[in-house]
Amino acid sequence: MKILLTGAAGLLGGEVAARLVGEGHRVTGLVNRNREVRANDGIPVADITLLAGDLAAERLGWDDATWNGVAENQDLVVHCAAITQFDAPEALHRAVNVEGTARIVDLARAGGMKLVHISTAYVCGMRNGPVMEEARDVRFPFANGYEVSKAAAEALVRESGVPAVIARPSVIVGEWASGAIRQFDTIYAAFKLIAQGRVRIMPATTEATIDFVPIDHVAGSIVNLVEHIDAAVGSTCHLVSGAPVPIETFRAAIARIPHFATPEFVNPIDFDPTTLPPLERRLHTRVTGLYSSYFQRDPRFDDTQARALTGRKCSPADGAFLNRLIDYAIGTGFLPSEQGETKARATP
Repeated sequence: MKILLTGAAGLLGGEVAARLVGEGHRVTGLVNRNREVRANDGIPVADITLLAGDLAAERLGWDDATWNGVAENQDLVVHCAAITQFDAPEALHRAVNVEGTARIVDLARAGGMKLVHISTAYVCGMRNGPVMEEARDVRFPFANGYEVSKAAAEALVRESGVPAVIARPSVIVGEWASGAIRQFDTIYAAFKLIAQGRVRIMPATTEATIDFVPIDHVAGSIVNLVEHIDAAVGSTCHLVSGAPVPIETFRAAIARIPHFATPEFVNPIDFDPTTLPPLERRLHTRVTGLYSSYFQRDPRFDDTQARALTGRKCSPADGAFLNRLIDYAIGTGFLPSEQGETKARATP
């Protein structure tokens, strides 16, 4: 199959590219500023055609010949590209995540292509309890602009008439067996500040959970959806762990490391960021506060449809899995080792 993959240079896109190529598909990777396509293990993806394009530009910045050539010569689009930073300006979220998706939909329509659209499970908003694989319940507010933009993009895809499947990963982290991840971004930045003791207090509810899902489960599931696209069209699939981690399990995983600072969770109603020390207040505003909503809700994502279509069930994303994620981050130097902490404290 000839596949156009947007966001090919990203963390998830690179792993999806490697797996699609490995299965014998002819992949064209849409890239922008970053033109290195690497699998999660860091190995460059061979046998992939790179194509420059800009989701924020009309017709992706292409002339008519390029647009028509891509439309006519691809069978399917996997749309991974997005602005994932929660604090990105609203205009940027809209330009890339919403209007960019509209352009990909137009391209798919022009070429009679099917579409696998990557969204997020957290379009569910600030809610608890069962979340089914269907259009979101509009009674629940969003936690940030990223969720707003991804929900708008989903609606656009559904209303387009283009044959599509919507895939909704939860919080993507390292691979299941080793904890390995190619780049530490998004929620990992908050974890680092917590482990270092630079952020000691987080607003959290006692019943909160976080659905961490290994990148290999997500990427493998996307490839399965591609290869069963005719059956998958019209579906919405949660690519999730199916067993979210309670925040107390998360805190225990941090407390397991003697030189890590264990965070204090406080009721969000009682949390006042203005009482924090100046540095911690700034870090909360710029980093950890952006992800605090994960510590304040307990969505239970149903993945019945995803499992039926992909034949996959996620391996246990439990405390032992969190330990592997942390150990890998320490081993690579992203999180401090005890030796590194001792050296840092001794440095004048």
